[in-house]
Amino acid sequence: MMTINYNPDVLSCLANLSNDEVFTPPKLANEMLDLLPQELFKSKEITFLDPVSKSGVFLREIAVRLIEGLKDEIPDLQERLNHIYTKQIFGIGITELTGLIARRTLYCSKMANSKYSVCTNFTDEQGNVKYERIEHTWHKGKCTYCGASEKEYSRKDDLETYAYQLIHTDKPEKIFNMKFDVIIGNPPYQLNDGGGTGSSAIPIYHKFIEQAKKLNPKYLSMIIPARWFSGGRGLNDFREEMLNDSRLKELHDFHDASDCFPGVEIKGGVCFFLWDKDHNNLCKIITHSGDKIVSIKKRPLLEKGLNTFIRYNEAIDVLRKIRSKNEKSFSKIISSNDPFGFDRRVPGSYKRVKPRFKLKKENGLIDFYYNGWQNKGKGYIDIKQIGKNETWINNFKILIPKAWGTGNPATDKLSPLLVEPKSCCTETYLIVGPFEKRQKAESIISYINTSFFHFLVALTKNTQNAMKKVYEFVPMQNFDEEWTDEKLYKKYGLTQDEINFIESMVRPMEV
Repeated sequence: MMTINYNPDVLSCLANLSNDEVFTPPKLANEMLDLLPQELFKSKEITFLDPVSKSGVFLREIAVRLIEGLKDEIPDLQERLNHIYTKQIFGIGITELTGLIARRTLYCSKMANSKYSVCTNFTDEQGNVKYERIEHTWHKGKCTYCGASEKEYSRKDDLETYAYQLIHTDKPEKIFNMKFDVIIGNPPYQLNDGGGTGSSAIPIYHKFIEQAKKLNPKYLSMIIPARWFSGGRGLNDFREEMLNDSRLKELHDFHDASDCFPGVEIKGGVCFFLWDKDHNNLCKIITHSGDKIVSIKKRPLLEKGLNTFIRYNEAIDVLRKIRSKNEKSFSKIISSNDPFGFDRRVPGSYKRVKPRFKLKKENGLIDFYYNGWQNKGKGYIDIKQIGKNETWINNFKILIPKAWGTGNPATDKLSPLLVEPKSCCTETYLIVGPFEKRQKAESIISYINTSFFHFLVALTKNTQNAMKKVYEFVPMQNFDEEWTDEKLYKKYGLTQDEINFIESMVRPMEV
């Protein structure tokens, strides 16, 4: 019987351990390094920085390339190793533990100056992989640098603070007091902000990119959640800056994060990019699915007149045809959050004050749709509890959830609910309407139930959140008639290839 020796890369195993701080598999690190001009690895002058070192995989793979690339210029192996490790490769551990792991990965020893280290020129334990315990700067219960909650992250000296060195300074260039040609890494993605029951989180990955740019590198590459394309809490300024930055040379988009991080779920997928200081042109957009590239297109990150990135290359021509008719947006007839003013909080607290309603019909009460608190989802409430939009009560309305699906158009389906007059709902729903006649509402539901409608929503909806802005690209129609996909495809002059793409992308719309 044949014996198979299986020796997995320990960093591949480590990459599958945590959803909190997502470690980078070696395969992914090399795909990102492949974006760089490979002649960089043949120069003994080029400097590299991973400012968010976890397992040290980027540092190790950079070293592997430099060791090979410099063998002619520095023939002696030990001399070459000493030069590469002391002059070219630098890292910042995000925690004390990851600093130790990164040193062990890079130097083959957790102490850079030990007798086991492959570099013989270091005189201190950290070498060029630095870690310094940083404290948050608290102001009114939040960190002024990262927004972390003082309640959640004010820690004793023997506990990790998660105050990351790169983003907790106004002068990141002072950390090493030197210039870096290449900055590459996989930053932490979010921090708990102390809201609700402790599950609330704020994104922080954008702060690492902003700080890295301050270091003025020649090249910058990071892998981050793709939610920033069209949403994300507190990301408006970052999104605007990124999408208008002509230095973004290449963007790799993964709708399923497990294609990069096996076993890890990140809603909306992930992306990595190459930012080139000297690039001033279109961006090359590469879409991945599994281990395959499904599309490549050089195009602007922003279509003319838009402020949202369209992640599907094949959708660009379809959207241009639709927008050429200059129709109003369907989002104009969708309410803002909390259409009837039921989202009330206890003063000074995140705790919600729930409306008082009945489960049985009584005289004077109106229908109350509260799905999200109890399974049945319908009760009866006194109209006096309504906080706004009282004039909508006596009309037909369509209720749509403000959160539905996962952001994956292949599985997501919006299920609208037509409700009679004398009704209202909680902040669980948004309102489409209201309407005086049932026929108009039924026509709109026929429209919502098309693949065409879902396709246009999918261009901006990449998580479960679905506030009114995700319907921005959906055009208004004449709602005196019923709508089908066939009528819509014909109206907008879509080709069979474009129709095939729409129907391959979204979930089949069986009603």
